[in-house]
Amino acid sequence: MNQVDLRLLAEERIKDAKALLDGQRWSFAYYAAGYAVECGLKSCVLARMIYTGWVFQEKWKAQECLTHEFNELIRLADLRTELTSAHAANQGFVTRWAKVARWDVTTRYQHRTQAEAEELYEAVTNDPDGVCGSIAGGKQC
Repeated sequence: MNQVDLRLLAEERIKDAKALLDGQRWSFAYYAAGYAVECGLKSCVLARMIYTGWVFQEKWKAQECLTHEFNELIRLADLRTELTSAHAANQGFVTRWAKVARWDVTTRYQHRTQAEAEELYEAVTNDPDGVCGSIAGGKQC
């Protein structure tokens, strides 16, 4: 899987989340929205590898990239500065990021309510300060 594939997968998962919301399938809609963020962050990790060559400059373990944890993916993609800037500049983003940051891969085993699923979807997709557009400064990785 390459960077473009992961970006497209993120876009497909957010569409899946919307379809699941429309079908009142709250728990998996919640999971799919968070999974879209994970795929987007992994696309950013690959972008960093491609554009900076950091894999040849730093000691790293490829196994680190197999994580589902957003904070680790942000570190690997070197997006901490962008995340900090988004927090400082935009209270709407702060609120939305707090909702997204609660997601983890184990949510696929948990019951989620309609409100939780709709809040996460909105936190990811809101224009202009949803997580998808804000984390990388509005640019695609």
